[in-house]
Amino acid sequence: MVEILELDAKTWSDALGSGSAFLILGKTTCQACTEWAEELSGWDHTHPDVGVVKIMLDRPGLARFKMAHPWVAEVDMLPMNVLMRDGEVLKQWAGAGLPRLEARLKRVMG
Repeated sequence: MVEILELDAKTWSDALGSGSAFLILGKTTCQACTEWAEELSGWDHTHPDVGVVKIMLDRPGLARFKMAHPWVAEVDMLPMNVLMRDGEVLKQWAGAGLPRLEARLKRVMG
């Protein structure tokens, strides 16, 4: 089972700055985002070295995150999934689906 840690203005930099992360970008009003999080909660995580985190873009205090990652302004579909290593984006895609996630994790993270 997966625990998805929600990042905020105080935690995003440390969580995304080093190591590997699977980041989900969403909004609190996004039904597809909620459904994707529910689907992920039952997932047998195959890459325990990759942290599973989310950022809700409509929460206050995330201006520094958005400035540090200007590509976020281009996100037009939610949920947006991002594989990162040491603060760098390796792969991003919109939508849900565990088979797609597993395939990308295997291809990108090994």
